[in-house]
Amino acid sequence: MRVSRKQFEQWVWEAVAELPESLRARITNLAIEVKALPSPDDLAYAGVEDPMDLLGLYRGIPLTERTTHYDLVTPDLITIYQRPHEAMCETLDELRAEVRRTVRHEIAHYFGISDERLDELDAY
Repeated sequence: MRVSRKQFEQWVWEAVAELPESLRARITNLAIEVKALPSPDDLAYAGVEDPMDLLGLYRGIPLTERTTHYDLVTPDLITIYQRPHEAMCETLDELRAEVRRTVRHEIAHYFGISDERLDELDAY
């Protein structure tokens, strides 16, 4: 399954726009980008070997860990990887839903929610 970069990016930004306003209003100093595949540095940071296993990556200081010393820092970064999404999905609807899920997952990390807690929440 392949879509254009423009279409994929549109789905990423739609997923951000669908967040409740109360959450979007709290997002500051955060950049979001789309890349085709993770770089070797991205894979090392995430502790992942196969680039097709990494759908998204958050790099930064979560809101829950910021102190009064959080000043003049580069923006946190969320990267969403297009090709791994395309490889795991068979339909456009499935792909769009997975992009939405990944964006929400990475934004949850920005808010300080761990992978373990996200797994617990997914179980419900």
